[in-house]
Formats: sequence, structure tokens, C-alpha cells
Amino acid sequence: MKQFYIKQKVFSLSGKFTVKDSAENDVYYVEGSFMKIPKTFSLMNPEREEVALITKKTFSFLPKFFVEVNGQERLTIQKEFSFLKARYRIEGTGIQVQGNWWDMNFQILQHGEVVGQVSKEWFTWGDSYKVEILDEEMETVVIAIVVAIDCVKSDQSAAAAGGAG
Repeated sequence: MKQFYIKQKVFSLSGKFTVKDSAENDVYYVEGSFMKIPKTFSLMNPEREEVALITKKTFSFLPKFFVEVNGQERLTIQKEFSFLKARYRIEGTGIQVQGNWWDMNFQILQHGEVVGQVSKEWFTWGDSYKVEILDEEMETVVIAIVVAIDCVKSDQSAAAAGGAG
């Protein structure tokens, strides 16, 4: 099992951050497009080669994000219409997310088998998300899903703040 850490509230105007391993080494680099349409986040390996891409669909009534890993679309995250609390649907090629992903405490399953889990860590490397990879073949997919969910949350927070003014 491998463990990674993603610092909480990682999305800034520059949209650049790293994913660290348990020894605090940079393992993945995430870079967001700034002031570009469509909004994208690129997940890169230590050699700075793109291994995943998260794209926000433009001109959509409700927000929708696409997650590609190694050039193949793996899942979509779609906001559902609701009046009270923000609700999202995650659809993927045999991939499910179970648990409270809004609070970053969930499991990622592929065809019913747990391949990764995410939990909020309060007293490590600043407040961060701990990502445990149970199936190493799914490492990039799991990291991309966590980054995509954080992107969705950041987008929702920005929309709420923009509408509150």
C-alpha cells in the first residue's frame, strides 16, 4: 500500500501544487490553466509528463468535469439539480466513490473492489488529505479522482462566494 498527501485548499489563482509521498517527496505535479477556457488541470509525473487531465465542460447548465488518465476518459463528475445541498453524480468505467467525498472521507472502488481511500489528516504536513492506494495499478486514476473532486469543491466554493456578493 502506498500513501500520498494532498494539501488542503490547494487551488490558488496559479493552480499549481504537488502531491507528496509519506517521506514528503514530490511525486505528482498539478498545474491548472489560468484564465483559459475550458479550465483544465494537468497531473504530471516526476518527469513532468502528463498522466491525467481534468477538464471542466464549458457552456453547461450544471457544472461537469471530465477526468482522463493516459489519454482515456475514465469518469465524469456532474452536478445534479437540487435546491438545498450541492449533489454530484460520479460516473466512470467501473469506478465508484463511496462515502462522504464532500468532506474528503471516502473509498474509491473499481468493479466493487476498493482500490484507494481518502481521509482528512489534521496533524500532518499542514491539514491535508491522506490518499491510500491499495491497488498500485490504479495509482494515477485514484490521484486524478482526488484532484478532480477537490477541483469540483473549489469550483463550488468559488461559485458560492461569487453569488454571495
